[in-house]
Amino acid sequence: MDIITIGDGMITFDPQTKGPLRFVHQFERKIGGAELNVILGCARLGLKAGWISRLGKDEFGRHIINTIRGEGIDVSKVKLVEGYATSLNFKEVQESGSGRTFYYRTKSPTETLTPELLPEEYIRNAKILHVTGVFPAIQENNRAVILRALQIAKEHGVKISLDPNIRLRLWSKEQARITIRSYLQFVDYLLVGREELELIFETSNDQELIEAIKLYSFEQVIVKDGAKGCYSLINNEWVHVPGTHVAKVVDTVGAGDGFDAGFLYGTIQGWPIQQTLEFANAIGAMVVQVNGDNEGLPYLEEVEVFLGSREMIER
Repeated sequence: MDIITIGDGMITFDPQTKGPLRFVHQFERKIGGAELNVILGCARLGLKAGWISRLGKDEFGRHIINTIRGEGIDVSKVKLVEGYATSLNFKEVQESGSGRTFYYRTKSPTETLTPELLPEEYIRNAKILHVTGVFPAIQENNRAVILRALQIAKEHGVKISLDPNIRLRLWSKEQARITIRSYLQFVDYLLVGREELELIFETSNDQELIEAIKLYSFEQVIVKDGAKGCYSLINNEWVHVPGTHVAKVVDTVGAGDGFDAGFLYGTIQGWPIQQTLEFANAIGAMVVQVNGDNEGLPYLEEVEVFLGSREMIER
């Protein structure tokens, strides 16, 4: 397996009109979840991908698992659990493309996944384990699950990618800071937003951030900066890789997940960091031009056309 992840899957209800959610009367059912989006993006790029999760044994859970299986993702470590409802979220989208998310994931089926139930051999046989800060934010028990998964991966030489993806609707700044910091000692690739980096290390000073990062053994630290692109920490200096211009932003949700998938693909291919980040930026730009959390995640040939390295024949 090239890459595996551990995380929740949700049914996402996308509004059919833009503006405050209280005035929206119709929604379209889709699927979402940070880790789910990343692993789906990896699969579309052609990587062998697997997902460890728990869903409710209901119609929504079956819909998610069938959809993910259809994308070519291994779901042998995903279980449908009796007595639990599959998590939901409702999205609010403004005219600018920005929005908010309203979660309904209390008593998540993921609480039935304990550290003892983690499939150690499955983790051991992966090239990269990708985790985010969303899964441990859902409930406290999940924090120990991720910690144990990181320990297993590190014991067996599996590379670890972490996107803090801090959602303050799910936990406090202090809870996020303490938990994420406890994971950093295991991490090889840190994919983070600037505000998240400042929250984790409690400073906005560039030099202080660099000094804090130096306490860990990261192979790559990438700071995502939306439409502006991203920054890579190289020889204690931030190197900027510009973003890809798009004519119109439709929906920003999932862009960071798409970036992660692009970074992981380039890393597994052994590309130079500049090429990897240009590729990741391109995927983020493609995602924001499509409504939905993961509908804009492209196939490899689509990215190549977008970057101009492949010719598209329309007719």
